[in-house]
Amino acid sequence: MTEKEIIILGIDPGTTIMGFGVISVTGQKMNLLELNELQLKKEKDHYTKLKLIFERTIELIDKYHPDELAIEAPFFGKNVQSMLKLGRAQGVAMAAGLSRELIIKEYSPKKIKMAITGSGNASKEQVAKMLQNIFKIKVLPKNLDSTDGLAAAVCHFYNRNSPTAQKKYSGWSAYVSQNPSLLKKGLNS
Repeated sequence: MTEKEIIILGIDPGTTIMGFGVISVTGQKMNLLELNELQLKKEKDHYTKLKLIFERTIELIDKYHPDELAIEAPFFGKNVQSMLKLGRAQGVAMAAGLSRELIIKEYSPKKIKMAITGSGNASKEQVAKMLQNIFKIKVLPKNLDSTDGLAAAVCHFYNRNSPTAQKKYSGWSAYVSQNPSLLKKGLNS
């Protein structure tokens, strides 16, 4: 019996840049299908930005037919207006997924960073470098929003059916010592 392929679309919502990554998973093997971003800086109207986020998400769903959508949850900041805009961007991307009957799972930025690097306080650059190593990405994009979207997809893969999904690590060394197969895989590929 062959293992079923699962496609996961990961999105880092934003009203300036929406980052996304699409992966296919067969068993424990991940393959990168797309890593990109939707630039929204030139658009002045917030509602036009939301429309473009919805349309691009639908395009990705129709192109790759993902089974599941993983999305980064907004972090809570002090600027209420920014939070409202970010929440709307996330909601529009989720609505696109729901309109195509996708399973949707949201992850906090800390949970995503923990899944990728073993540290919930990792920088965007550290997350990007780890993903670069996992997927053998030759050149990282200038903006790291796309790798943040990819990180959401990878986080979801690591957490989707794992009995250790709630496992906590005290730091990078604890993560490495409890996941030696991931380290060997990255060095020997």
